[in-house]
Amino acid sequence: MSTLTTSPGPSPAAARRPAERWSAPPEAGSFRALVARLGPLDHVALAVVAFLVLAVVAPGLLTSHDPLHGDGTLVLQAPSAAHWFGTDYLGRDLFSRIVHGTVRTLLGSAVAVVIGLGVGTLLGLVAGYLGGVVDAVISRLVDVLLSIPGLLLSMVVVVALGFGALNAAVAVGIASIAAFTRLMRSEVLTVKDLPFVEASHHLGGSRAHVLLRHILPNSWTAVLSLTALQFGLSIIWISSLSFLGYGAPPPLPEWGLLVAEGREYVVSSPWLTIVPGAVIAASVLAISRLSRTIKEGSAA
Repeated sequence: MSTLTTSPGPSPAAARRPAERWSAPPEAGSFRALVARLGPLDHVALAVVAFLVLAVVAPGLLTSHDPLHGDGTLVLQAPSAAHWFGTDYLGRDLFSRIVHGTVRTLLGSAVAVVIGLGVGTLLGLVAGYLGGVVDAVISRLVDVLLSIPGLLLSMVVVVALGFGALNAAVAVGIASIAAFTRLMRSEVLTVKDLPFVEASHHLGGSRAHVLLRHILPNSWTAVLSLTALQFGLSIIWISSLSFLGYGAPPPLPEWGLLVAEGREYVVSSPWLTIVPGAVIAASVLAISRLSRTIKEGSAA
């Protein structure tokens, strides 16, 4: 006779594990701990950044108005339900121009940060690790760059390269190299004398192996923290270059160019200047706020 066997069900302790896992306090540095630290201002900053990302990825979902062609009968209309931010001197919807200009401003800032981060990290890594004449030459070059205001240096470079959105981004990236180089160099000088780096040398590790496997990963955190702050600063610099006429040419929408176009009507239609300026300020503050929150949450 065969006996009917039944598989044992889950133990009470196993059944309680999922609930205990979710009810347990979040571990320090985890994603749940970071979410738990978010305050009202962090949620506002997160909403602003989400809006910026959506404006870059799918601007058509936010507005249906043409950013380049306007209606001559709707010139300098005040903000209304039909045109949230009003219209400009050609009857173009200002909200649409801001949304479609987001991709140019943020993409230019991203290019600038990539240039500054890449070149600055390489120079700081080489200067801090090799030392001697190499360190002296790079350090003096960095001192010269840091002695010149970043926006002024960007203007000099963009004049040499030629006007345009891409050249403006490259100019801002070149102006930000010095900050990344100095920070990376100081981190390398701290890490390269630690015991595990010396042990890697004694075990026969090559210079390239020690740099890429030990020194760079342990010097990268502070540089990445600077990246978010530099991204916000790049937005201001690129917008300033566009305001001065060095960036994207009209009629292409770009945040700094919108402010420049609106200054001619600042008395009769102040929203043409105030709204793009407020968008620039809100974007920079939101990015800086989130970067600081993430940094504090990771260090907690």
